[in-house]
Amino acid sequence: MTYRTLGCATAVLALTLALALGRTPVHAAHAPPRTGFELSNGAHWTTQDEEQQFLAALDRSSHRVTVSRIGTTRQGRPLPLVRIGPAHRTTTATILLACSQHGDEPAGREACLIRIRDLTHTTDPATLRFLKRTTVLVVPTANPDGCAAHTRTNADGTDINRDHIALTSAESRALAAVIRDHRPHIVYDLHEYRATPPYYAKDLLDLWPRNLNTDPRIHREAQTLSADYVRPSAHDAGHTTGTYGIWTDPATGDPVKQVAGDGQERILRNTAGVKHAIGLLIESRSTPLTDAEKTDQALNHRRRVRSHLVALDGMFAFADERRWRLTAATAAARVTALADRGPVHLGGADNAPAPPGRTLPDPPCAYRLTAEQYANIRDELALHGIKTTPSPAGGALVRLRQPLRSLVPLLLDARATDELTAAEPVDHCGR
Repeated sequence: MTYRTLGCATAVLALTLALALGRTPVHAAHAPPRTGFELSNGAHWTTQDEEQQFLAALDRSSHRVTVSRIGTTRQGRPLPLVRIGPAHRTTTATILLACSQHGDEPAGREACLIRIRDLTHTTDPATLRFLKRTTVLVVPTANPDGCAAHTRTNADGTDINRDHIALTSAESRALAAVIRDHRPHIVYDLHEYRATPPYYAKDLLDLWPRNLNTDPRIHREAQTLSADYVRPSAHDAGHTTGTYGIWTDPATGDPVKQVAGDGQERILRNTAGVKHAIGLLIESRSTPLTDAEKTDQALNHRRRVRSHLVALDGMFAFADERRWRLTAATAAARVTALADRGPVHLGGADNAPAPPGRTLPDPPCAYRLTAEQYANIRDELALHGIKTTPSPAGGALVRLRQPLRSLVPLLLDARATDELTAAEPVDHCGR
């Protein structure tokens, strides 16, 4: 693995870590558990019963992994959170993997389960050093009901990846609580896409937070994660890569048009950026394009999972190599927000300026909620981590001077696209 911005010695260290993360321990006392996908050699995806047995076996087998329940779906299925790392939270970086928010996109989930096992059972010194300094959080099946039904949406028909502002679903609420409580430095979101040859047919596509409220330091780190780690890791394994949502000319590689991947704040990669995490969407190609894959379904499945695995290795190398840069960027973004200065954008993206009237050049210092408004959305504000000042009359004041400053107008301004409620702007807050 080579990285354009890294020296040779650093690249070797990153390669060692990436390879070690995929290594099965040689001296394990007992063979580590395998997923249903692995046991079938890719003939079928891991069932949810198999997943629960797999995670329970890992929980029993190692002191460095814990499995907890962070929610329950409408149909009663558990939403597990896997935590890998030291027993005490002494690490310097935290990674969150959100796996298969869309229930008909299973390859990311399989890659997450395999890497959970690899990290749990590794005996490699480089990986063990990585885990001493890193907490890895994994939601292995972010949409259990959709997974069971093989549908994009959950049992309510909600696209979870369009629900990270409104938080109407149990699944998005669970993820919001994890982000609030653990403040991950990286939020890595695994998906799949259907190809449109010849313009849109790469093995892997990725995309960083495009939302204009993303701190520039966070934005730069997310683009570095894509360009200098994830894509080179995939290329070295023989996979092609591109930018999610961008069709390209097959001869020149020039962009043809954009079909997806905007700056909507309700999408997890963008929500992550607004919340000062380095977000990255990663999509494997589900469409079989070769005769061999069209004939052998398992071959198609294995390629999809394998591409996610090597991309994950690149992300882990990024977290290890750029640990101090990414933690400094996320901390600085929170401090900058506390200064309560600068515009807030209600639309646009990093490749599309906000339309006229969609930027607040001098936002209000606070928003006032009536008692009814506050009663209706107080839980959602709390899940987002927004600080409020309740009033004796039952309402509340929500000041912008807080770490998630840019999120406040997105939630409360009448001009926002996905606001929870239209609160009253307050222009003079005093001390």
